[in-house]
Amino acid sequence: MTVDNWQDRIQVQTADFSVDEEYQRLCCDNAADGAVVFFVGRVRDRNQGDQVSLLELEHYPGMTEKALQGIVDDARSRWQLGRVSVVHRVGPMNIEEQIVFVGVSSPHRGNAFEAAEYIMDYLKSRAPFWKKERILDTNGELREERWVDARDSDSAALERWE
Repeated sequence: MTVDNWQDRIQVQTADFSVDEEYQRLCCDNAADGAVVFFVGRVRDRNQGDQVSLLELEHYPGMTEKALQGIVDDARSRWQLGRVSVVHRVGPMNIEEQIVFVGVSSPHRGNAFEAAEYIMDYLKSRAPFWKKERILDTNGELREERWVDARDSDSAALERWE
């Protein structure tokens, strides 16, 4: 894979993504960056003490991509970064499916680690995604569907960046 004229990859999609392809996109023909850090978020089976059977994410096309690019631009203004890739899924997702990929390359590992964490912290709290969970009762039957807000811990994580 050759990557000419690198631009940040900001992708919102319903389809799953390949971690290997995203990693290769960050590394291919990129001798300038000695560090590559990435994070993959997945759908877990429990939240707030309840059994989750499905997670559904909604967004506003166009607005979401612009907000994600703004988060990446902010990270670029703070750290020396090479390549940045953010892939976020929307729509219904089953337990253990991948939700998000955040990848950062940089000449130095500290920049890559901090920038990836910064991007994820802002994605969790400030990106315009709306999450709905299907919750099961103790018999495995659908009990309710509920909208999920950002947690206090997600919002608190932003404080260290401000």
